[in-house]
Amino acid sequence: MRTFGVEEELLIVDPESGMLLALADLMLPSLVPPQQEAARVLPAQKPVHEGADFSYELKLEQIETQTHPCLEYTELLRQLRRGRALADRAARAHGGRVAALATSPQGSATHLTPNPRYMTMQQRFGLTVRNQLTCGLHVHTFVESPEEGVAVMDRIRDKLAVLIALSANSPYWNGAETGFESYRTQAWNRWPGSGPTMIFGSLPVYRRVVTRLVESGVLMDEGMVYFDARLCRQHPTVEIRVADVCLRAEDAALIAVLVRALVESAAREWNDGVDPAPVPTLLLRMAAWQASNCGLRGELLDFGTFTPAPAADVVRALVDFVAPVLEEQGELELAREGVERILAEGTGSQLQRGPFRAGGLPAVVERAIELTTEGPVTEGPADSRSPLGRLRPA
Repeated sequence: MRTFGVEEELLIVDPESGMLLALADLMLPSLVPPQQEAARVLPAQKPVHEGADFSYELKLEQIETQTHPCLEYTELLRQLRRGRALADRAARAHGGRVAALATSPQGSATHLTPNPRYMTMQQRFGLTVRNQLTCGLHVHTFVESPEEGVAVMDRIRDKLAVLIALSANSPYWNGAETGFESYRTQAWNRWPGSGPTMIFGSLPVYRRVVTRLVESGVLMDEGMVYFDARLCRQHPTVEIRVADVCLRAEDAALIAVLVRALVESAAREWNDGVDPAPVPTLLLRMAAWQASNCGLRGELLDFGTFTPAPAADVVRALVDFVAPVLEEQGELELAREGVERILAEGTGSQLQRGPFRAGGLPAVVERAIELTTEGPVTEGPADSRSPLGRLRPA
């Protein structure tokens, strides 16, 4: 079984009004050990604290948590809940709470994290940076080599839109009903380096494309290569970046399980000489837009035919596709039950609509705070190794 881990971006909010609070610079000192003082002003660093890792993000109204590499769903879920609880405790100390919302329901001004790179980005990208406040779920899965990573990306690209629908958690944006289930997808894709990619075919081609993008001068650096799936620069992983942060930690862990199964299935296809499905990148954009718009409420584009099909059928088909791997890893029943639960109870986006009808946007945030930290928080073994950096067990 491949190791996997998760990064989650969380909003920092006022528990009564639901408005955003710029508290990350006050929260991080309590989450960073004294010997890592420098990490407080260097957002790129990933400090380790009590089995969970935290860092700044682009805006002071959000904070990122990172798990360590895991082998099992239960351990990943434990770490997700632990990270959320620690972040919430730090926010409470300053009158705030954290909420796993992919966009802010309430409209308010945001504040750039005082980091030189972020300041340069604001000068370069203007309103895109000023408006940027989205929270994603990034899943890292171990790969044996960069060559395997590129082969995996080529073979999962046609299925990633399903994860957008399954994780949809952003129907409101700055005080407005958007008409989308995952408006974060729309807002995020304003960045020039974002979205689905071509079939690369080999590591040299992937490297050449990345180099050309940076050399174009449009992107500041390789860190702005925001592909839906990319090779991680710091760790031996493929990073899948399409999902909204999930209201419920168990939904985030489920999506990570599905991502790991997709990666393993794709690696086996590569080893067996199975070519990637030759789906045009523009059609992938159509599938992502449809998933962003409808979530699980209507139709998605089937990842086999790219024609409309009921969303529930497409999601179940994804589980069926990776079922051999899931069964080998003892996760098939867990995955089927998790998907059926989301289909029955709703995605985060659907769970936001009930509180909105009852009490407006403040009620949405109030309920989101409750769901973000729902579930038992248990202790685990201490681990001071860097997040997501451990290799596959022998």
